[in-house]
Amino acid sequence: MRASDFPDEIRPHLFPQPTGDLIYRCLECEEVFSIESLLYTCPKCKSVLLIEDRERERLKQYSGSFWRRLFDHRRMLNHPALKGIFLFYELIAPVIPLEDIIYLGEGHTPVVQANDVLQEWVGLDFYFKNDGQNPSASFKDRGMACALSYLNYLVRSQGLTEVLSICASTGDTSAAAALYSAYMSKTVKSAVLLPHKKVTPQQMSQPLGSGARVFEIPGVFDDCMKVVEHLAENYNVALLNSKNAWRIQGQESYSFEVAQSFDYELEKKVVVVPIGNAGNITAIMGGFLKLLDLGVIETLPKIVGVQSEHADPVYRYYRESVPSKRVFRPVTVRPSVAQAAMIGNPVSMPRVVRLVEAYEQAASSPGVFVVQVSEQEIMDCQLIANRNGHIACTQGGECLAGLLRAREEGVVSAEEVAVLNATAHALKFAGFQESYFADDLEAAYEIVPKPELRNFPALVEAPGVRRLPAPGKPLPPDEFNTFVEETAREIARELGLKEKRLE
Repeated sequence: MRASDFPDEIRPHLFPQPTGDLIYRCLECEEVFSIESLLYTCPKCKSVLLIEDRERERLKQYSGSFWRRLFDHRRMLNHPALKGIFLFYELIAPVIPLEDIIYLGEGHTPVVQANDVLQEWVGLDFYFKNDGQNPSASFKDRGMACALSYLNYLVRSQGLTEVLSICASTGDTSAAAALYSAYMSKTVKSAVLLPHKKVTPQQMSQPLGSGARVFEIPGVFDDCMKVVEHLAENYNVALLNSKNAWRIQGQESYSFEVAQSFDYELEKKVVVVPIGNAGNITAIMGGFLKLLDLGVIETLPKIVGVQSEHADPVYRYYRESVPSKRVFRPVTVRPSVAQAAMIGNPVSMPRVVRLVEAYEQAASSPGVFVVQVSEQEIMDCQLIANRNGHIACTQGGECLAGLLRAREEGVVSAEEVAVLNATAHALKFAGFQESYFADDLEAAYEIVPKPELRNFPALVEAPGVRRLPAPGKPLPPDEFNTFVEETAREIARELGLKEKRLE
């Protein structure tokens, strides 16, 4: 839709100019720092940072209804910079000029309603938001679109050359970081650190295909993260893990899209999200709080974070009901099919504590819950979801298992509507499905395949067929017709089909 076709009161706001006064604020000592250079932790106390707009009140000169109409009208634009997460430009990174925004097709992923079978099984209406339909097939593209757009702005405005982006990853972060860095290949090179033999072949292929330097490190993600943190503190690199506060800004777009998908009516809504490095759940809470502050929404949705019992430090922290007695302790992770969530010492834990406190204060009732599920439940739920028309990854299975657990514990009622975060595409985790079907998952996963969920291809070799077709070796017409008829008859027998009656 052309800008000239929009309403008069909307048209001047469609293409925003850079505004705001953004700074880094330390969550521990409250010190503020300029965004003129990339910071990942506080230079004074080493705690994590959040980005704050000190001129945020300027946005309140417009009503919540105005912002709703503006965001809804922008969805009809064909301007690349505003087609993705920056449709919500004023709420994400309003200092970045539109010409510096990188858009690779991220954001605005579909919200797909569960079918009747799944709804009856769970006992309420729910949806999957398929973030696996982002360009690198995971939700991480939201954060990378913002982080790399800001890096692109710094490169252009400060004349930077030969920038090296770097990250630790369980798979999805490396794919997204390498993809967006490759788009900036003239000035940005990419390196990723992965835990050795802890990433699926499909995920490993992505940064390799994007041309990144890939390094495998002994241990698990937490060990890779320590190496990356050391590199970021001692060398000139652009860190792209969720310690990068620009990543969190971009991931807030998930909240904005959920709100828009339900016409900004979030009463009795529940958002279920897996917790890995804890960046995503903090971004989701932060995004909804922004919408509430501007009057875009009137009610905060309930947030349910989910962790596997194999990697559950956040669950253990909130298991203590008395806030003053809570003590965060990292855990030693065990193998998990939800690999992106297999993190025992999430770097964004300080953000979680701060955002949960703010969310609880702003919500009209308890707003944030954390539940724990088993590996068996995660894998079974992924397969059951996909047997009913979805493309959920293992983290999506973790969310479905978490919703079931939340129902059991009375955290979620039958009158509520849930949105489950399927963080990546199912094909990234096809190896776990194959191992489940073949019953060869390592014992450490503690998963016993259920016969009714296993599936195998069947080779059809019809009796009575002497010769079979092969590449470059076609059968004579009469033999080929026999092959077709006998093979079809064998398949019909296997499927229990009845022949059509001839009138």
